[in-house]
Amino acid sequence: MLTVLEVIKKTAEFFTAKGIESPRLNAELLVGHALGLPRMQLYVQFERVLAEAEVTAIRELVRRRGRHEPLQYILGTVDFYGLKLKADPRALIPRPETERLVEILLERAGSEAPRRVLDLGTGTGAIALALAQAWPAAAVTAVDVSAPALALAGENRASTGMEARVTLLESDWFGAIPAEARFDLIVSNPPYLSGAEWAQAGAEVRDHEPNGALVAAEEGLAAARAILRAAPSFLAPGAWLALETGAGQHRALAAAAAQTGWARTESLADLTGRDRYLLAWPGTA
Repeated sequence: MLTVLEVIKKTAEFFTAKGIESPRLNAELLVGHALGLPRMQLYVQFERVLAEAEVTAIRELVRRRGRHEPLQYILGTVDFYGLKLKADPRALIPRPETERLVEILLERAGSEAPRRVLDLGTGTGAIALALAQAWPAAAVTAVDVSAPALALAGENRASTGMEARVTLLESDWFGAIPAEARFDLIVSNPPYLSGAEWAQAGAEVRDHEPNGALVAAEEGLAAARAILRAAPSFLAPGAWLALETGAGQHRALAAAAAQTGWARTESLADLTGRDRYLLAWPGTA
């Protein structure tokens, strides 16, 4: 029979051959998940001999990861800004870039926390739930056109205890938002990959994550442009818009903002130095 350490080593070697990034870390996380152990506890059980049923359970997880199924979908959870959220193929996996967007929003708002927030294309609910946690007085509305994604956001809302704080609404961007509604902040991580970019993406993205949450028409710009056109009608005086975007899109989006009456835009880089976040203020700001 195999020990914990032997299984981890064999799994890491298999992942290396399959081109999986961070093979040892992936191996440890999957073995720990199969055994119901936090990763750090594996280190004190390296010499433990595994039962056949345990090896079988690990083997199934390893097989899935070897086919480049995302680790978060296999584990069933993702950590996002201090929250543990359920993750599955109903929605895009929240990325560190989106965590950085939340950080930017909190930094920019400072002590003037928005009271009414709209999260467009909420997916797992990550942005909406993180902002609701950070801003206890805020009422957050989170919308998504995908009913399965919205159901997942509902499960995450319940698990984080945010039922009274976050309203979920099935909507194609602003389609189901009442015309009289006004928000102090509108935020979105819309689809922004072009079809060509999606075709060149790794198997984890291309074969497993929802295409509709990733790809937009007009070379990846259609969703952001639609939001820029419609958002001013739903902003309260002094309110603003924040978008996560694709790198290299800001010149086109700034032009689109100028054409639709936004007074000012600002581009911010992600942690790799690429333009990633577009902030915008309407003409009345």
